[in-house]
Amino acid sequence: MTWREQIRPTLMILIVMTVMTGVVYPLLVTGIAQVCFHRQANGSLIYSTNGKIVGSTLIGQSFDDPKYFWGRLSATTPLYNASSSSGSNLGPSNPALLDNIKARIAALKAADPANTGIIPVDLVTASASGLDPHLSIAGAHYQLSRVAWVRKLPEAFVQQIIDQNTTGRFLGVIGEPVVNILAVNLALDQVKRNN
Repeated sequence: MTWREQIRPTLMILIVMTVMTGVVYPLLVTGIAQVCFHRQANGSLIYSTNGKIVGSTLIGQSFDDPKYFWGRLSATTPLYNASSSSGSNLGPSNPALLDNIKARIAALKAADPANTGIIPVDLVTASASGLDPHLSIAGAHYQLSRVAWVRKLPEAFVQQIIDQNTTGRFLGVIGEPVVNILAVNLALDQVKRNN
């Protein structure tokens, strides 16, 4: 067998595999995702009532107004930047981590001086991705009275909105129940518009 006879099948295999793995397979997977999981394949986007994109259920947003529930801290620059997802990489003995925690505790206490409860750890620390859109139920409950008071809403009503936007454990056993902060804040803003 000459080298020309060896090159032809090699090039044919290269072309066929390139078309199969570089064109056919990606188009097939994209098509299945768009048909079966359209919302997830397009980023789990959340739209306002006028059709404008306001966020994603997968990426947190920065809230610091007392009328909103505040999510986890973001270690990305700028805040909640999905293209630079990362944790803070600050060790427990790093003074910068302690300074960040003290600043967040001061902000939480300034926003709700009457709240003497224990501040849940997820309200003062960043997640590993720096983008976490969720908060523990304890983190949401810590802020419930402040948000209800500022918005002049009954606490029981705000609790219902929290419950409606809480996701339980995966398969009933994995992880902890979490609250999607963006979804809660958007629901609260919708109540304001409806009144």
